Amino acid sequence: MLKKRKAKRRSGCPLNASVEMLGDRWSLLIIRDMMVRGSRTYKEFLESDEGIATNILADRLQKLVAHGIVTTEPDSSDGRKLNYLLTAKGIDLAPVLTEMVLWAAAHEDTGNQALVRQMQADKEKFLAGVRRRWAKSHSLRT
Repeated sequence: MLKKRKAKRRSGCPLNASVEMLGDRWSLLIIRDMMVRGSRTYKEFLESDEGIATNILADRLQKLVAHGIVTTEPDSSDGRKLNYLLTAKGIDLAPVLTEMVLWAAAHEDTGNQALVRQMQADKEKFLAGVRRRWAKSHSLRT
């Protein structure tokens, strides 16, 4: 049995560990698309408004899988394609991303005000909905 190697980190600081796993905008936007938009396929990630390059997308998905934030499964209609799914570790980022959205909306002129208002009105209800959708899609696979 292979032992899982611990990632070598610059320091033992928990914030550093987070930044090393998620420390670029693309990873956070991919996770956002999975949580909020239900994106699962490479093509769906490419269609995001931010316009990620294919090589960057492939790299970030690989890193998210390696860190256990995302997992893959063969597409049921075409086994050559992969679907990307958040793991329990990945869905645990929902409160963090929600706080980041609310922080940005409070300090910057941002878009998607409907989503912001939904989060502001009842953050716990919003997060419960995210978790419920994740749990439902997770139970369909098992």
